[in-house]
Parts: sequence; structure tokens; C-alpha cells
Amino acid sequence: MLTKKLRIGIVCPYGWDTPGGVQNHIRDLAEYLITAGHEVSVLAPAIDEEKLPGYVVSAGKPISIPYNGAVARVLFGPIAYARVKSWISSGNFDLLHLHEPAIPSISLLACWAAEGPMVGTFHAAAKRQKVIFAIGPILEPAIEKLSARIAVSEAARLTLTDHLETDAVIIPNGIYAKRYSQGSAQSKWTGNTIGFIGRFDEPRKGLQVLVDALPIISRFAPDVRVLVAGPGDIEETKKNIDKQLLNRFEFLGRISEEDKADFMSSVSLYVAPNTGGESFGIILAEALAGGACVVASDIPAFDSLLGAGEFGALFKSEDSTDLAKVIIDLLRDPAKREALSRQGQIHAQEFDWDVVAQQIFSVYEMAIVGGSGVSVGSDARPWNRFLSRDEEKR
Repeated sequence: MLTKKLRIGIVCPYGWDTPGGVQNHIRDLAEYLITAGHEVSVLAPAIDEEKLPGYVVSAGKPISIPYNGAVARVLFGPIAYARVKSWISSGNFDLLHLHEPAIPSISLLACWAAEGPMVGTFHAAAKRQKVIFAIGPILEPAIEKLSARIAVSEAARLTLTDHLETDAVIIPNGIYAKRYSQGSAQSKWTGNTIGFIGRFDEPRKGLQVLVDALPIISRFAPDVRVLVAGPGDIEETKKNIDKQLLNRFEFLGRISEEDKADFMSSVSLYVAPNTGGESFGIILAEALAGGACVVASDIPAFDSLLGAGEFGALFKSEDSTDLAKVIIDLLRDPAKREALSRQGQIHAQEFDWDVVAQQIFSVYEMAIVGGSGVSVGSDARPWNRFLSRDEEKR
């Protein structure tokens, strides 16, 4: 652990009040650091500034852009740049930790604006043709300013090396594993139940793959139920479900962290049928910690997290028939489910914040060696001249 108490500035690229794995990771990291005695300020876009935690500073309202098969709510441009510079200038930070600094966001703006110790964490996993940082030649000079780079998985590291020809140390996303292990089974969610959590109307989350598998599953497990938690358009989603199977689906809406722990302890199987765009899979780590038997698509990030099938069952991505076979096999074999659940829960301890924070602290220590803190740079490169234009007009 860092013995010196630091002033740490963390930049969140995505809208703080929009659910997402990156936001959750930053929230937990910030609160862990604060509990450890460090001073932390998080800069993030926000829609509702009145509901922000005391350690979060709003950079302004985000806008929605399509990114990596989803919709990202980010903030960019001259006004945001001025706010970023003001936050850096007044923060007196020992170190900045920028998340996703390779996409047009306030993290990239902070990377352009600041001088001094900076750590970048890269979360995205995407194909070359689809990723926004195809504008690599513009980004590379900024990314080179980072004192250290972290990737949350091998998939994220490969995305970084493919697009920006630079490397990173792999440190996974963190979870509070102990919290999830304290969940208790709830009768309303037990039985032959399949759990799903996520933005279910977002195609890459893969709920439709599970929907398409249910006709086969229900033949062999007539009492099977699918419990869907998370935000989304329920009525629109129901249109894609066979009317004869609608009664097997229960939409729970968003659930609390406490309910999530109980949910993972209750369901027979937790299924993650994501079709791509995932670089880690925090929800899988949480499911493992909660004692769920996990079934996931074999996309690279999930295959890696589940140890190629050692800690959870895998099926061929986007193949509903293969998903059905895997689910039926596990529903028929309680001993196999129990073995996977037990192995997965042990494996989940690797993602506990007590472990992950220590690894991040080690990177911080390396980044601040010989540094004298963070300041606003006097960079005259083209992007700074462009982004400062708005300030010059005032």
C-alpha cells in the first residue's frame, strides 16, 4: 500500500449517472482510496449535478454518441476543455488517473491539458475497423504523455497495442467480493431459474440469444423461469418473445447491490450471452463472488475471466442452440453446478478490491517517482490551440 497520502484526480469519461461498468469501477476505486486516507476528486459528465457524491465534480452534461456497439454518453470540446483545465489547476493533484483516454472525452482532454504523473486505464475491447481510436496518429502524442498504462484484461491490452502500438500492465476491474458472498437465497428467485442482469434492450448484451434458446430449454425443463434485471424497454422486448413463453419471463427492473447479491445466491444459473464489445465483465466477477453457476458466451474477455471454462461454462457466442445445450446439461446436473459455483467463488477473490487496489497502488508509486505533482501544461500543439479558442473569445 502507498504509505504517503496522495491527492488523486480521477477522470471518468462517461456520464456518471448512467449505469455502466467503467463508472462502477471508478466509483468503487474512489471510495476505496478515500477509505484508505487519500484525497480524491473525480471529474465526470453528469446529467443531474445535485445527486453527485461529494467527491465528484461535474464537467457538464454529456451527449450521446454511438460507440463500440452501444451508446456512450461523453463530453468533449472547448467548453469542456476549459472546465478540465480549471479542475486540474485548482486540484493540486499528486497524480491523475484517466480512464479511457483514447476516446474523445474529458479523459483525453485531461491528457492533453496536464503535465506530470498520469496513469491511464484502458477498458475498451473492439475491432480495428469499429473502434473510435482509428484516429491513432492524432492520439499517440497524447497517450505518450502517460506515466503508466493499465488494461483491464488481455482483450483490452490487445486493443490498445493494435491501435496505438503501446503496451499496458493488466490489472482487472475490482469488485467487493465479500459483499456478494454474503447474499442469501430468496424463494421468489429460486427453483429452475436463469438470471440475467444488464441493459436488456441493448443488442450486444445478448438477451435475444437467450430468448431464442428458451423453446429448446423449456422442452427439457418445463418449469424453467428467466429473471431479467436491469434497465430497458420491457414492452418492446416482449414483442420478440414467443407469446407461449412470455409467462416464463419476469422483468425486475434495476435492483440494488444488496438485491444483486441475493439474486446471485438464488438463481440456478447466471447467463451472460453478450455478443461482443466486452473487455472484462464485472457482472461475471460479481456473479462468481455471489456463488452463482455462470454460463457465458465464449467472447475473448469472458473466456479469459472464466479460465477457458474452469470457473464457469462457456457456449459458442450468438449460438442459441449451443446455449440451450449447455443450460440443459447444467440444470440436469446439480453436482456439476455446485462444483462450478464453488470453483468460481474461490476464483472471484482475485478481483476483490483488497487485491486489485494493491496492484493499482504499485502503478501509482511507479508513476509518481521523481514527479512534482500535476499542473496545466503550456502546450502549443494544434489541439490545444483549437480547444482554447473558446476561452480566448471570452
